[in-house]
Amino acid sequence: MAALTSGRRFSWPRDPAPVPTILKHMTPSDRALGRRITALLAALVLVDLTLAIWAFFFPQAWFDAFHGTAYVDPAALLPRAAASWTGFLLMQSIALVRWRMETWWLLIVAGVRLSEVFSDLVYVLMADDVTWFAMTALPATGPLNALFGWWLIRAWKRRPGSSRLHGSSLRADAPASGLS
Repeated sequence: MAALTSGRRFSWPRDPAPVPTILKHMTPSDRALGRRITALLAALVLVDLTLAIWAFFFPQAWFDAFHGTAYVDPAALLPRAAASWTGFLLMQSIALVRWRMETWWLLIVAGVRLSEVFSDLVYVLMADDVTWFAMTALPATGPLNALFGWWLIRAWKRRPGSSRLHGSSLRADAPASGLS
């Protein structure tokens, strides 16, 4: 009651959620690029979620689609691949949530995608039995991963604040350590 009769008036803060500086200076093309980045990250999350679930929980369906044979995997390479896709899923999910404030997450996802450039081509060339689906789909994934990795690096360079890692500003003329 004392607060109500003290003579002070309650007022809402003018800006309850301050807009980060990086968002205040965005042009329409920056916002469009941001939407494309978010869409790509969301699509990559869905792809790797699908692959991980398919490989972990439906291995026979995987072998039917890619090999046309019974599920025989004595080296457990399919669950190993599923674990990798789960790791990709984790990194891409974090990036999807954090990239607007920490743009360097785009570089992490680019590295994830670039690490898979040759994997599926080697897989389709080395596997004993492959289906028409495997022969069609797998060779395309390497160039797609290269394109996504390159595009994410390019997008990172174009984003406002892309030169800031860990909250510090890095200049091109700064010493290699980036500490000054």
